Amino acid sequence: MNTSTRMKLGVHLGFAINRYPEPMEWARMVREDLDVGCVQFVSDLLQPNYPKDVIKTQVAEIRAACDRYDIEIAHTFTSPRYNFFGHPDEGVRDYWLDWFKGFVDISSELGAISTGSLLGIYGVKDLDERKDYILNEVVDRWHELSSYAKAAGLEYLTWEPMSITREMGETIDATKSLMNSLNESAKAETPILICLDVDHGDVSSPNPDDLDPYAWIRTFGKEAPVLHLKQRTTNVFSHKPFIKEFNDDGVIFPDRVQEALNQSGAEEATLFLELSFRERQPHDSNVVAHLRESVDFWRPYCV
Repeated sequence: MNTSTRMKLGVHLGFAINRYPEPMEWARMVREDLDVGCVQFVSDLLQPNYPKDVIKTQVAEIRAACDRYDIEIAHTFTSPRYNFFGHPDEGVRDYWLDWFKGFVDISSELGAISTGSLLGIYGVKDLDERKDYILNEVVDRWHELSSYAKAAGLEYLTWEPMSITREMGETIDATKSLMNSLNESAKAETPILICLDVDHGDVSSPNPDDLDPYAWIRTFGKEAPVLHLKQRTTNVFSHKPFIKEFNDDGVIFPDRVQEALNQSGAEEATLFLELSFRERQPHDSNVVAHLRESVDFWRPYCV
């Protein structure tokens, strides 16, 4: 097997929100139950608009838990799905910029080298009537955020292409265009790279590559230090674990991800298992077991 791209395996902490909110508990679980040493921290576990003393206490607890269980937080990501910089109201857009700066600070204090999010989401009316204006507002705020991130010591930002025009980056061509706008050399003071999700892409696109996860990886792997993994079956709108039930009907496999990354020219990528579990039984009780089976599925291919 060609392993020219080094694939590092990690776990996205979305599964821990409201299940394992205690830092010492999710850190223990990741290390002892899953035997993984890398996580992508998410903002719902520590909101930047919490009181400053709460943030200070939580950061100290998270760092202590990661030290105890030898967990690395190199990357963070937002977890809510709001309009962010695409909101129709300028004051709300400015609020989100301050919010993101706060999350940059938290990320830096946790030892991360990057933080990321989706770019922003258009309201339906703005998509029809003010698409270019709102896009310029989004890009301008990402440029300002890149300057703030550089001053805070982060190496880069990441954004996640989505699956519909309103959420931005729904096709390969749209993502290329956005990358050009985001990384204008005079305005982006730290690189704005990509967090690829193997389950995204526009199902209505006439270009079959737009729904081919491996085409996305081949195209953007070199610009995507972070990937979000979940199994993808005939229902692409899911965050399914890599368990036999879904792998038998799945399209996401480690050797094919490895091959696509090799073809992209990427030297290294961190692959985070971004799995969701319904708040229903037996799903809620299967979280640990299905995470463990998913880790075991990927471990032979990753460090």
